[in-house]
Amino acid sequence: MFKSWKRLGIAAGLSLSLIAAGCGSDNEDGNGDTTEGESKEIELVYVEWDSEIASTHVVGKVLEDQGFDVKLTPIDNSVMWESVANGEADGMVAAWLPATHASQYEEYADQMVELGTNLEGAKIGLVVPEYMDVDSIADLTDEAGQKITGIEPGAGVVAAAEQSLEDYENLEGWEVVTSSSGAMATELGTAYGNEEEIIVTGWTPHWKFAEYDLKYLEDPEGSFGEAETIDTMVREGLEEDMPNAYKILDQFFWTTEDMEAVMLDIYNGTSPEDAAAAWVEDNADTVAEWTEGVE
Repeated sequence: MFKSWKRLGIAAGLSLSLIAAGCGSDNEDGNGDTTEGESKEIELVYVEWDSEIASTHVVGKVLEDQGFDVKLTPIDNSVMWESVANGEADGMVAAWLPATHASQYEEYADQMVELGTNLEGAKIGLVVPEYMDVDSIADLTDEAGQKITGIEPGAGVVAAAEQSLEDYENLEGWEVVTSSSGAMATELGTAYGNEEEIIVTGWTPHWKFAEYDLKYLEDPEGSFGEAETIDTMVREGLEEDMPNAYKILDQFFWTTEDMEAVMLDIYNGTSPEDAAAAWVEDNADTVAEWTEGVE
């Protein structure tokens, strides 16, 4: 069921390569220091959620500034986990735990190295515009045509939404319609602009909460679980092969406000590379914490 991303033949054009300038020797002076003999080519994979586009590009930019040749590869959610577990990719900063990626974590976590949390306060649930006159999943009747607009099939938030149809008697006859993160955001924007009813699978951090006046529906049955964290996972052997890259990934930690600022810039038309570079430049103190001890 789970094929490696290489066997899926992902086009090379999907990989966004960040090539660090002036990295000609294993020992460099200044901002591009790397340990002698340390491999400099590193690949991070990520699922194309707005949150993970932001975080992966930011940490990729920091690695680039430290002299690494960085490849950022967007990839299917399940294959993202498999590619790190089997060593085809070096790492990812996109593990939503404990609920969203519970099945992937159970299958692959013991085959990789868990570096811990890079963002706290993540959350998933059903989200509606503030103007809708409903505050709880338990109070839903026929809103939005009894349709929940989801994202990619297999995503944890979609699985939780499908579980909610079983947990809440009032949702008998409802359906979760899957699409993609981008399609969900487009439908939300259109409905919001027309003040129409819409219910979407939502998560925090996300730029939509800065762009629109939204609210989570209360979840008395607990279908969507409690607050989550986003964690960093890397392949086995990365610490030995790339100790400085390992250190940066291990020390990478930021806030929902940080992430949403980058996400909103991207949503407003800035490229992920430029949005990440601007954030890194404007947050030198935070970045210094991530690179502390790098040789």
